[in-house]
Amino acid sequence: MITINNEQKPYTPVFLGTTQHSLGITARPLITVGMMFNDEMVATYHTRVSGIDLGLLPNIGDKIPVTQLNGNELVGFYAELKQRNTTYKLDDINKNFEQLLKIKNVGQYRLMKRKIDMNNDIKTIDLNVSALKLVRNLLHKSQAYLAKDIGMTRQTINRLETGEQNISEKFLDKMVATYPELAESVELQFDWVSLTFPDVTGKQVIDDVIALKRDLFLEHGTSQNFYTREFAYAGEKNIYIQDFEPITNPETQEIEQRTGTTLYLTGKGTRLFEKALLEQNMTWRDFFIKARKYRGHLTRLDIALNDKWGLLNMDEIVRAVQEKRFWTKSRSYAIHGNSDAGWTVNFGKAPFIIRAYDKQKEQASKGNETDIKNRVELELHQDRAEQVLDEWFANDNLVEFTIDMLYTYLWFTDELIADDLLTGVKARDEIEATIKPMPSWQLLTFLGHKMKFVREPKPQSVESIKKWVEQSVVPSLAVLKKTGHWAEIIAAIEKAELSDKQQKLVKATTTSAMSQATESLKANNINFDKQRKVYIETKGKEAI
Repeated sequence: MITINNEQKPYTPVFLGTTQHSLGITARPLITVGMMFNDEMVATYHTRVSGIDLGLLPNIGDKIPVTQLNGNELVGFYAELKQRNTTYKLDDINKNFEQLLKIKNVGQYRLMKRKIDMNNDIKTIDLNVSALKLVRNLLHKSQAYLAKDIGMTRQTINRLETGEQNISEKFLDKMVATYPELAESVELQFDWVSLTFPDVTGKQVIDDVIALKRDLFLEHGTSQNFYTREFAYAGEKNIYIQDFEPITNPETQEIEQRTGTTLYLTGKGTRLFEKALLEQNMTWRDFFIKARKYRGHLTRLDIALNDKWGLLNMDEIVRAVQEKRFWTKSRSYAIHGNSDAGWTVNFGKAPFIIRAYDKQKEQASKGNETDIKNRVELELHQDRAEQVLDEWFANDNLVEFTIDMLYTYLWFTDELIADDLLTGVKARDEIEATIKPMPSWQLLTFLGHKMKFVREPKPQSVESIKKWVEQSVVPSLAVLKKTGHWAEIIAAIEKAELSDKQQKLVKATTTSAMSQATESLKANNINFDKQRKVYIETKGKEAI
């Protein structure tokens, strides 16, 4: 139990490292404190402590004797500690502080990997014999053909699949190099991005942060999320900005503008915004760096792992959940849907949710087509999302860090997990050491390290309207045409008046550029008739 700003919370404070560049014996070091609840990290605080009271700094993940935490994000936090019975020498404390500098800013990442020794490399995910057989089946290769392609004997492949010979990292690298489609079977995309800007207006976000053409946005009132005004791109909610309507001061009669804005990029909105990034010759990383200059803070970030090969079988995932053949840091999960319409399984709750679902069936229900079979999404909120950016900016390892979070927080097995194995600090280690993993899930996490982070820019279109008309309206139009009313329909179409939203949609669909970056377009000689479908932003570790 800890008191935070005079309110008691049922959290256990743990040490996650320091964010300070230098430490002195009389200084108040700035450390990162994680709040654990039911074996799950629910919040993190950057807080000052008394170096003398803290004594020797603990290891990453150790409990620390914080009793009170006071302050806020603007002025900072300060932690009060329990009285210690042990007295340490100042020289020992000083050496301990200096040692801590070697692990600056890596506490959260290493904690998720259960690494206490900060000098150790992050563990790579291996494949067992069942996963190797699955790879061969997906490739439609016999042992003989696989051996020939890789340059080995069939007997060697057989020994690997029977467990007589260990599967080496060298073999796995050679296999991925021989079959590049393995690395291409999984890819990473952003699927939802929302950012809050405390010091700017919605119009400034449009003009300066995302640099889109303001005349492509429809402005209207809203009462959502305590805001009063909304700007929607093409009148639709795929890219929209919410802020506050200017008001007149009754005393001075002057118009006052309250600042504070949130930018929302939905799933479709991220693909659409990637077209704007392309026009401005920017990557997602460039954009987030720019957003931080305007004090933009992530409120939500969805990272999608697209299974384009059908590595996963959602029926199998659902059975594993029902049969308790999975381990997760969160105790909560939920199953939705069915085998025909497609399953969705959620693990955890905000600020960190993992979601697996049948993307192809989900899109088919909307009348759309996709080459993505299944999708695993990591939905991160607030500090969780910011931690991803911090790690990405510091180490340029978005792909590896993302798959590492998935690997650490969710694991499926081929056998039932006993209840007594699901509790305890080392539950995951014992499960991984004693129970065979689900081959498809192990393969997904293995190939995830090889995947690419891609952008798939798409223009605003009226495709959804066209499909709806074809499916729902065309039969009725055919009846009218055959009964002699077609001329009346054409005349009605010509006379139809479009709403503001429909006019914005027409304009956004017919314009070639959605951003203000005309000079960037010319400089980069971008031809929108010959755009590539996918742009690779970041390759995975040892990706081909």
